[in-house]
Formats: sequence, C-alpha cells, structure tokens
Amino acid sequence: MDRPLDPKHKRKRRLARYAMAGVLALLLALYTAFRDTRSQVNAQIDKITIEKIRQGVFQEYISVMGAVEPIQTVFLDATEGGRIEEINLREGARVKKGDPILRLSNDNLLLEISKYETEVARAVNDLKTMRVALENQENNNQSQLVEYRYELRKLGRELTNNTGLLKNAIISTDTYLLSEENYERTLQLHELLARKSALDSASFTSRIAAAEESVESMQRNLQLNRSRLKNLSIRAPVNGELATLNLELGQVIAYGARIGTINILEAYKLKAEVDEHYVSRVRTQLKASCEFSGREHPALVSKIYPEVHAGKFTVDLVFAQAPPPDIRIGQTSRINLELGEPQTARLVSRGGFYSSTGGQWIFVVDRRQGIASRRNIKLGRQNPTSYEVLEGLEPGEEVITSGYAPFGAMEKLILKQP
Repeated sequence: MDRPLDPKHKRKRRLARYAMAGVLALLLALYTAFRDTRSQVNAQIDKITIEKIRQGVFQEYISVMGAVEPIQTVFLDATEGGRIEEINLREGARVKKGDPILRLSNDNLLLEISKYETEVARAVNDLKTMRVALENQENNNQSQLVEYRYELRKLGRELTNNTGLLKNAIISTDTYLLSEENYERTLQLHELLARKSALDSASFTSRIAAAEESVESMQRNLQLNRSRLKNLSIRAPVNGELATLNLELGQVIAYGARIGTINILEAYKLKAEVDEHYVSRVRTQLKASCEFSGREHPALVSKIYPEVHAGKFTVDLVFAQAPPPDIRIGQTSRINLELGEPQTARLVSRGGFYSSTGGQWIFVVDRRQGIASRRNIKLGRQNPTSYEVLEGLEPGEEVITSGYAPFGAMEKLILKQP
C-alpha cells in the first residue's frame, strides 16, 4: 500500500533543491568572472627561441660592408697622343717615381716641331736683317749730318766775310743775301736730317724690340714643343702599384685619354655605403671597428660624401692604428660603425618577433605555469645584436624572440615539451 508523504518532508526536499541550484549558479558566476578568456594556442618549446632580459652595456652601432682601397689613386692620362711603340710594365707591377711605363711615337708632333724650328730661324734672320738696315740707315744719316755740319761751317765763314765786305761796299747786297740764304737753307736741312735721324733710330729701336720679343716667344714655344717629346715616354709620377693598364702595342692613344692608374700603397682606407637613415648621425672622426684575419682593428670615419644614391651615402674610413700586414686591395670586411657612447641598459636580443610586433609587445614566458603571455613594451635604440628596453621588462625575465607568424593574433601560448 502507498503511504502518504509528510508535507514537512516535501518542503525540506524543495529547499534542498533550491540551495543546490543557488550554489551551482554562484559557481558558474565565479567561473565566468575569473576564467581566462584570452585566445590561446599551443607552442612547441623546441621550435621557438627563448632569451633572458639582461642588464648590460649597450653600444649603439650599425654594421655595414666595406671594401679596402688605397689611400690615394693617381690617374695616368696621356698628355700627348701617339702610337704605342713599347710597353715596359704591366698591371700589378710595383713602380717608383720616374720609372718608364710605355713609349709613344708621334710623327705629326715631329713635323710640328720642325715647322716651329723653321719659323724661328726665319724670325732670327729677319731680326738680323733689321739690325743691319738700322745700322746702315744710322750710318747714312750720320754721314749726311757730317756733310751738313761741314757745309754750315764753310757757309758761316763765307757769311761772316761777306758781312765785312758788304760794309766796305766791296760786294753787292745780292751777293751777301745769297750767302745768307745758303747758310739758312743748309742749317734747316741739317736740323731736318737730325730730327729724321732721331725718329728713324727710335722707330728701328721699337721695331727691333718687338721683333726680339717675338723671337723670344717663338723660341719659348719651340722649347715647349720640344719638351712635348718627353711626354711620349710616360713615366710613373709617384711610388706605388700599377693598378690598371689595359693597352696593347700599336694602339693609338688620343690626347688626354685615361691609360691607367697607380695606387699609393703607403696607407689604406675602407669605403662603405651607409643607409641614408643615419645621414644626420654619421660624422668625421666617428669610431668604428673592422675584422681582418680574425682580429679587430679600430678605424675612424675620415670623409663623408654628400651625395645620396639609391638610399645610401658613402663614407671613407682610415685605420686608427697600423693596418693589417696581409691586407689586400679589394678585400671586404664587416664594419661596426659606432653611433654613440656605451651606456648601461636593459637589453633584449634581436629576433624575428620585431617584424610582427614593431617592438610594441612581446611574449613573456612563465615556466611555472608553462605559458607565455603577451605584454606591451617600449623599445629604444638598437644595434645588430640587441634592442634597448625602455619599459615593460625587467632583467631576468624570459621572452620569446623568434618569429610570431605561426601564432597569428593569439594572446597566450601554451608551451609544450617535445
């Protein structure tokens, strides 16, 4: 038989159900409030790079490739055209100042010099003829002046005698006037000849001076043309190494043609191209270092070329100490160009994470929980190995520095052992 239920018992069971439902609702609310809602993905530890944040000395520098060049290159240009008759030295040869490198021939130059010699000889002969003419004219004038002076003395005596005779009425007035006119005419002729002689002498002297100057100028030109013969033998202007000389026997060289170069080997420099982003920060005497044969060698920026081509500008660097003994022109080396003084800073190693985050955030590793969480950070300066940490990370913390492309937009990584 069925037994009727006690109303009190029914009420207790109902209250128990309500209490249990309330507890479940509270637990659900707490779970909803405190559960981790961040998107997450698994990450294999052996496929990522984990680095520690460290406190150290930060040296801001950039790495560029530089090539060894001679401290100075001297160009060999043909100062006279001609045909190559002899080549004494070839590329790579060590030369001393004055060593003959090649010899040219130039028939046109020989003809030109011969023509100058003929013109000079003609001008010298003309000058001699002019001097002889001047001497003859001068002698002729002086001879005539002697005759006029003789006539003046004779006519003067005659005029004096006629003056006394005229007073004594021995001669007529016409005879006296005739002697007076002869004297005056001869005197005027003497004066005219004296002036003409002076003018002729001055004119000839001026003409001879001009002719002498012309002859001297022609003789100088002749010497210059003769000296051009020396240019047919091309010699080393400095001590060094004959770097280029791409010529063959029989080849015709034009005046002013570039025929080769000589490298001065007393010192070396490094030529490097730097990104234009650093154009305002690179200056002369900036410190740098380069590596040759496994050793570091200090260097200094010696020259900055102002032109920018294809987003880069060029700088020259010189060794601050003796260059490496086995250095060769054309060798390349990575150059670390220092942009500032060393400073103590928090550092994070460079890695692929930067291309995904722009340095604004990073995954920080929590090994106890086996996760890596996204954290906002602020980075400062950089060099080829490290970034300077300004905010968001402390020394000793671990971060993932490898690329974040496999994680997409996830905010948390579950670190899995392989």
